[in-house]
Amino acid sequence: MKSRLACLFLAVTAAAFASKDKPVIGLSLDTLKEERWQHDRDTFIAAAEKLGATVIVQSANSDDTRQVRDVESLISRGVDVLVIVPHNGDAMTRAVKSANEAKIPVIAYDRLILNANIDYYLTFDNVKVGEAQASYAAARLPKNRPAKIVRIYGAPTDNNAKMFKQGQDNILDPLIKAGKITVLHEDWALDWKPENGKKIMNAAITKSGRGIDMVVVSNDGTAGGAIQALLEEGLAGKVLVTGQDADLAACQRILRGTQAMTVYKPLKNLATLAAQVAVDVAKGNRPTTPSTLDNGTKQVPSIFEKVISVDKENLAATVIADGFHKAEALR
Repeated sequence: MKSRLACLFLAVTAAAFASKDKPVIGLSLDTLKEERWQHDRDTFIAAAEKLGATVIVQSANSDDTRQVRDVESLISRGVDVLVIVPHNGDAMTRAVKSANEAKIPVIAYDRLILNANIDYYLTFDNVKVGEAQASYAAARLPKNRPAKIVRIYGAPTDNNAKMFKQGQDNILDPLIKAGKITVLHEDWALDWKPENGKKIMNAAITKSGRGIDMVVVSNDGTAGGAIQALLEEGLAGKVLVTGQDADLAACQRILRGTQAMTVYKPLKNLATLAAQVAVDVAKGNRPTTPSTLDNGTKQVPSIFEKVISVDKENLAATVIADGFHKAEALR
């Protein structure tokens, strides 16, 4: 990671603190209900403070109106740069326009803000996340008959959820067309809530019965809901379930055998990188980025971090070795 940061931000060491000694960063989060976002927040704050910045955090509890107000409040407090994890990538357009008018740079973190003049986008390769989930399932199809699968997508308001589905489709669609997979049921889990994952799984069981081989789920929270529904039917551990985020509960389920895999996203890397970019931008610098992504308004300078497919076999060598979870917490 250090060498990559050195390449991307060579200008930082020379000019990072040329304009302001203590930049103020506004961090607007969709929610802190999920364990994953607590990790992001804590790492981001620690990295930013190490660079001499102050971070003001707002969490919108998955409420678009509240998040727009949060961002406008941060603007009124005179932050030097905004880092936003949008609940709804479209709903943030108005707030970004206000930031543009105030000449405050905007960085979209993890989720893209659509149709807006944002300055940077930092995320994991979300298409690769979906491909990792679907590839894991595809490598374990029944040999003598079509696999019967259920698909549980993420929040329809989250552009990342659509990218996860895109990645899954890249792998699954050819298999569906070849008759190797039959999709029994599919739906979107509103707001990524586990209870909505459970409802979708219950509906799938009611509709198609117990003969389900796999559930391709887009994140660990909704996977937990689906597994609860499977547990109530005596099917937990008998049906392959995917996930994402390497949540503690998901890693525990992987060791118990009720969840097959998760996609580990080294949050420490992304959050640290975002803090460095935010401080750099607050200083008036323009960090070098290796990619761009069209958000409907412009080609946004972007940085994509890699993801890792994790199951029982490599859990210790990835999630635990990185210090994301302690071994004793998984017992």
